[in-house]
Amino acid sequence: MPRYEFRCRACGDTFEVNRPMTESSQPATCPHGHADTVKLLSTVAITGRGGGFTPSPGPVASGGGGCCGGGCGCG
Repeated sequence: MPRYEFRCRACGDTFEVNRPMTESSQPATCPHGHADTVKLLSTVAITGRGGGFTPSPGPVASGGGGCCGGGCGCG
């Protein structure tokens, strides 16, 4: 179940709420009882700590110019 982070505007506390995605935009009450809260935009960091994954290199830029690097003949 997704976890959403909220901040209470009254006391400044930050807290998390586990709820279904269908309820993600519903208001949340602060653990101290305050109703004036705002949902925060959370970031997620994923690190590759397991074995077997090797990132592939990105696309190689070819010669040419223009907005697309010349790959489509516009340059």
